[in-house]
Parts: sequence; C-alpha cells; structure tokens
Amino acid sequence: MNKNNIIGMILIFIIMIWWMFSMPSPKPATENVPAAQTEKVESVGKIEILEKSETEKEIYLGKAPSLEPVPVADSSLDSAVAPFVVVPYELQVETDRFIVTLSNQGAKIKSIVVKSLADSTGKFPELIQDSAAGALSLTFDGVNLDKALFTFKDSLTNKIIVEDSLTVAFTFADPSGKKIHRLYSFTKDGSAIGQKNIVDGFKASSYKLALNGGMRETEAFPEGKTFGANYFFSEVIFNNTYGVEREMITEKETFNEESGKILWAGLRRKYIAMTVQFASPTEAVVVAEPLKEKVSAADPGTFKLSISDDMRSDTLAYDFMVLPLEWAAVKEYGVGYEKIIVSGWQWCGADTWFVAICGFLLWLLKSFYSIIPNYGIAIILLTILVRLLTTPLTLKQLRSSKEMAKLKPELDEINVKFRADPQRRQAAIMELYAKHKINPLASCTGGCFPLLLQMPIFFGLFIILGRAIELRGQPFVAWISDLSQSDVIFSGISIPFIMPQGIAILPLIMVVTTYFQTKQSMSAMTDPAQQKMMTWMMPAMMFLFSAVMPSGLVLYWIISNIWGIVQYRLVNPQQVAAAKAKKAQKKKVIDAEIISNKKKK
Repeated sequence: MNKNNIIGMILIFIIMIWWMFSMPSPKPATENVPAAQTEKVESVGKIEILEKSETEKEIYLGKAPSLEPVPVADSSLDSAVAPFVVVPYELQVETDRFIVTLSNQGAKIKSIVVKSLADSTGKFPELIQDSAAGALSLTFDGVNLDKALFTFKDSLTNKIIVEDSLTVAFTFADPSGKKIHRLYSFTKDGSAIGQKNIVDGFKASSYKLALNGGMRETEAFPEGKTFGANYFFSEVIFNNTYGVEREMITEKETFNEESGKILWAGLRRKYIAMTVQFASPTEAVVVAEPLKEKVSAADPGTFKLSISDDMRSDTLAYDFMVLPLEWAAVKEYGVGYEKIIVSGWQWCGADTWFVAICGFLLWLLKSFYSIIPNYGIAIILLTILVRLLTTPLTLKQLRSSKEMAKLKPELDEINVKFRADPQRRQAAIMELYAKHKINPLASCTGGCFPLLLQMPIFFGLFIILGRAIELRGQPFVAWISDLSQSDVIFSGISIPFIMPQGIAILPLIMVVTTYFQTKQSMSAMTDPAQQKMMTWMMPAMMFLFSAVMPSGLVLYWIISNIWGIVQYRLVNPQQVAAAKAKKAQKKKVIDAEIISNKKKK
C-alpha cells in the first residue's frame, strides 16, 4: 500500500462518515394542506369491541351518563352535537409484540410500549415522545377531531389481552346522523395495527392524519460530547415509489407535493420505525416539523408528521406498522423497509446493489452466529472471510505498487534534472515508461481498481456493524458485555470529547494496530517528515471517531488491521527486512555519535 493509497483511504473514510451521517435536505416547499380547525368537538359516542376468534363475542358499550351542559362551537360536523361532555377514558390492548393505549379523546393512540426492546433492567421502552399529542390524530375537511370524546361504560375493563385477533371500533355520532367510525384491528403476534376510518351520513373531501407526538429513542444516550458520530438516528422516512428516502430536517418541510406517490411514511429511530402503510400508492403529501423537546443533549430530536390527501371514497384504510429494524423480518414485507437500515445513492444504483451487499454480509454474520452463538466470534470470522476473499485484489494492488516503486529513483532524478522544463520532464518520464514497458495508466488502474472494488464491502461491514439490531445487548468476552455499545471498563475517569463515558480498551487497541499497519505501509517513503505525518494521521482520526463506536465495529477494525499487518509481512519480506536494517543502522549511528561526544570530553 503506497502513499497515494493511504491518502485515498483517508479521503474515502472521511467521505464515508459524511455520507452516513449527513442527509441532504430537499428544498422547502410551500405546504398546501388545509389548515386544521381547532373547534371543540365533543359528543356522546360508543365503542364496540369485536373479538374475532373461535369463541366470537360482541361487547356493546352504551351511552355515558349525562353531565352538565357546556357550550359547543359550530362546525360542519358538530353543529348538532348534544350539549354535554363525557369523561376521558383509556383502553389498553396488549399483544405479543406491544402494548397500545387507545384514548377515547380523538379515538387515537396515546402510547405504544414495545416488548422486543427491553433494557438491561427488563423495562420495555415507550415509543411516543409526547403522549398527550399521541399518534393517528384525524382531521376531515379541516375539522380536527383530536379533542372529540367517546363514551364508555364505567364497568368496562381498561385492559384487553389479544389471544387471537381483535377489532376495536370507535364511533363518533351526532344527533343529526353524521358519524365517523374508527376501527383498530390487532392480531396476537403481528407488527401491524389495522386502521380503518369510515365517514357515514356525509361526504368528506379531504383528510389529514397526524403523528403529532413524535417518536422517542428506545436506547440510552451516551453522556458528553464527542468529535465522532453518535450512531443514533432520528429521521423522517417514506417510500415515494422512486425509492426510500431518509430525511433529517431542521425546519418544517413538505415532501411529495408535486410528483410521486406515497406507499408508506413515518418516523425512524436507531433500532425501530413506525409507519403508516397504504395498500397501494397514494398521492398523499407528507409534512414534517421538528419537535422542540429533546430527551438529552445527545438526542438528535424527533418530528411530528402529517399525511394528507383528497378523500376519494367513504373509507380511509391503512396499516400502522411498528417495526423493530431486524433485516430479514422487515424485508419480508416487500416494500423496501430494509432500506431504512441501509440505503445508497440512487444515481449510481447503490440503493439496489449496495443494499444487497449489506444484506448478504448481515446474512453471513447471522450464519456464523448460528454455528457459534457468539456475535463477537461471528464478527471475527466474517472479517477473516472478507479479507480472504479480497486477498487476490490486494495482492494485485501490492504488485502494481512494487512495479511503480522500482522506477522511483529514476523518476526523482528526472524531476530534479528537468524541474525548470515541464515539457522535457514529461517526455523523459514517458521515455522511461516505454523503456521498462510500463503503461502508467494501466498501472494506476491495476493499483487503484482493486482498492475501489473492496471499498463497498468494507463500507458495508462498517455500516451494518454500527446499525444491526442483532448486536444489541450481545456480549463477547470478559468486559465486552454489549457489542452495540462502547466497551467502557472504568467510568470514573473520562477524556472530554474523546472518551466522555469512561476509559475503553478496544479503541486503544484499534489505534495501536492502525498505527503499525500505516507505519509499515509508509516505510518505503524517503521523506521522514511526510512519513511521520502519514503514520500518525490515520490513527489520530480513528481515535477521535472511536469514542462512541459500537464495540462490535471496533472489533472488526482491529481484526482487519491485524490481518493487514500479517499479510504485508508475508508478501513483502524484503521491505520488512530492509526496514529493520535501516532502523538498526540508524541506532548505530546515534550510538556512535554519543560515544564520539564522550571521547571529546
């Protein structure tokens, strides 16, 4: 690996970090969705719970007791509302995958607790950041139903455990005969909450569906600021049929207003996403806006999201998906959910081939785990396999570098001799190449092309090991108890910006191995100052970025470095021997100078 390759790797590494953690924001567009009205819509209603199983039953909940009359604002839906309010009520529905709290205020979701992402104490995380705002608020023709109340019997249980399947049907009704039905369907082990909204007794021309409560991060944020990326994600996501878009916005923005159709849209955090998925693409407009509240300084923040479109029938139906981002599971839906985990540039087709590479690498990792149930060992085996497969390309690159290195003394002589005459210098160089039958263009291609071929594989490993939910909470050996987090062994001492959580071992090992690998690659350089700079640059960069790297990712980097060191020594024994002789000669010269000085005294 010559100087140019090292510089290229450093530049590619910087581009990779920028690519992973800086998402281009589209140009803001003016939102043309009708503004939601804030009229207070309160009425007597009903809720029906239909449990569709072998022991089918129907529970009908009648009207709530009348309360004191209150004035109600006029609107197209509530002009004839009965003059009283009802008491807010919550119903909890539990499946094998989550616990959902439904509120009779707006017939919306107030809480989602995910059972698959328990923390170290066994506590399940809450997904909705602002429970008061909730999820799936509904507006028809500009009339916001978010505050509408639906009545329940006082004797009703407030929790139902789904044994097979369940449908909960809310109905908003007024004395004039206008009704809105909101049906929530659950299955025992499904990721989807079926949602159907039916208008009855009137015709609606438009709707707006909102996730106003945002999405809370399920993982604990690291303390302290770092120079590197924090490996946490908070994005607006949608499939516009052209591809899957992931947007990190800083101000209110509108998407899909002029072209394309929406198949699904939602929010994403590090290991989980929640989306509104339609049965077929729809010409809906997605509007997202950052929420001001953040859990901590390290929190990238969340967003409130709305989806709006014309109402083309009396029914608005979709699935509300709660998706832990496990690759194989989300890919089975066949609508591009795996691209929430890993995406790529569409202009070069990387949103297809690069995603496929990442999926294959993750499949290999899980295959090794199925043989030896330890993801640390699986990472080591996967790294060795990838380096074995790319060894022929690496050897070709090294041979090409050797060929060009042989001409270096003569090239230096030409550069010095004709430094004042660029034309004669170029002619002399081409004559030298012709004499030794070397095509400089082919030689450059032979040296650089193998490196470029390896980059997608190394990038793929780098990305999946930083994002794979499979590594969450997985131990390796001794002090490495969670491959998805830094391997902090002592939190009593910290290094600001570099190791703010405490002292970790793997990043230090990674820096040492990176130093030796870079140093042996730079040993052929004749300029000591340049050699020293290049030798320290890469380890210093890696040390700055390693503070919050998942330990599984750092482990991969260490094994890859060790492989590179051993490979270089086996392929270049002459250079290794020459470097040792040069070092020994330098030591003899220094010792001689010291002895000589002593004699003069």
